[in-house]
Amino acid sequence: MHTQIRNDHALAGQPNAISPSLLCLRHVSKSYDTPTGQFLALTDIDLDLRAGDFLAIVGKSGSGKSTLVNVMTGIDTPTRGSVAAVGKNIEKFGEDRLATWRGRNVGVVFQFFQLLPTLTVVENIMLPMDFCHFLPTSKRRGRAMELLEKLSIGRYADNLPADLSGGQQQRAAIARALANDPPIIVADEPTGNLDSRTSDEVIELFAGLAVEGKAVAMVTHERDLSRHFTRVVELSDGRILSQSEVSVRS
Repeated sequence: MHTQIRNDHALAGQPNAISPSLLCLRHVSKSYDTPTGQFLALTDIDLDLRAGDFLAIVGKSGSGKSTLVNVMTGIDTPTRGSVAAVGKNIEKFGEDRLATWRGRNVGVVFQFFQLLPTLTVVENIMLPMDFCHFLPTSKRRGRAMELLEKLSIGRYADNLPADLSGGQQQRAAIARALANDPPIIVADEPTGNLDSRTSDEVIELFAGLAVEGKAVAMVTHERDLSRHFTRVVELSDGRILSQSEVSVRS
């Protein structure tokens, strides 16, 4: 079997003939005012995220990876350019509408898990459902338990997050991101605090979600990108340095 990473920067921003874009960034720039002047964190970003993608976002520290993730998820808005989800420009949404959109359409996984320490694991998973009124109240615990069982941590449902290992907490964070069955999953260095074996397990979980049809984007320092990812975007100084498709040939 031969694995090839094909540099395809010329195809950036063009639609996929098989799968439409769930998230579409066009000419996105993001700047911040600082005491020393304006800092340009992103410059003229064109990027599509499609169903079935497992997109790796790579680059050195300070290259703009986390800013890109924040713009993709609606946590931050671009200074210029557009971010479209299913044809709707989310950068034009008000705060309430944006929060509703994000809650139903995007699952976010953080490096430091961000589980609420005073809630049990299953309560953490149910929380997004409560916020977005997803499913009748009587069915939310059942949905949370299904996700925890799928991620092999169902027996810890009534434990507090502190009772779990780092890998188990990350699995719980993934379950929480999936709670409202969003089509888009975005993860910001979710394996940064995990050992190599657990990191591989977590990445394989994300790869499985892409196979199921989710659109998955992950900021990562994983070296062997061809093992798991379908596409790679490399950032440098807030710009896309390259976009590549990872193809596996027999």
